[in-house]
Amino acid sequence: MTQLITHLGGRVIGTTSTTAKAGLAKRAGAAEVILSSAVDDLAAEVRRLNGGQGLPVVFDGVGAHTFDASLASLRTRGHLVLFGAASGAVPPFDPMRLAHGGSLTLIRPSLGDFIADRSELLRRAADVFEWVRSKALEVTVTGRYALSEAAQAHSDLEARRTTGKLLLVPDAAAVGRREETQS
Repeated sequence: MTQLITHLGGRVIGTTSTTAKAGLAKRAGAAEVILSSAVDDLAAEVRRLNGGQGLPVVFDGVGAHTFDASLASLRTRGHLVLFGAASGAVPPFDPMRLAHGGSLTLIRPSLGDFIADRSELLRRAADVFEWVRSKALEVTVTGRYALSEAAQAHSDLEARRTTGKLLLVPDAAAVGRREETQS
């Protein structure tokens, strides 16, 4: 996502849980990277890095652990795109928090809603393949799991032990165990 946002002219302030992941975020184009364990108030640090202002949009793929900081990092009329739940689902919350935060909006997008018909799927897929072809988007596969190890892949993802893309492959095709492909 960082690669695409910067390719399209945006500025990214990323957050990570490890210094290794911070390096990956910088290489992907993040202007700033915050090590979440190194700050007491993530939203305050985001605002400091953005000249004291909240952000127009926050993309949150972590979920439960980062939701409050993501909301607090937004400017008035900012948008929170909650696209993942690596740390678990966000618990129910009072929607008035969106009003009190400055008329914020929250969306939980689902891929199926953005490929409503075949023509939309083909158009969006063509965009992705063009970004890959032009090197605007470099896809890094860091782990391969046999399909029978899908639970382990999810566990590793949820525990933040992974970076890059993970592939689930048929058991017979699981050449090169995940330990060999991860760095």
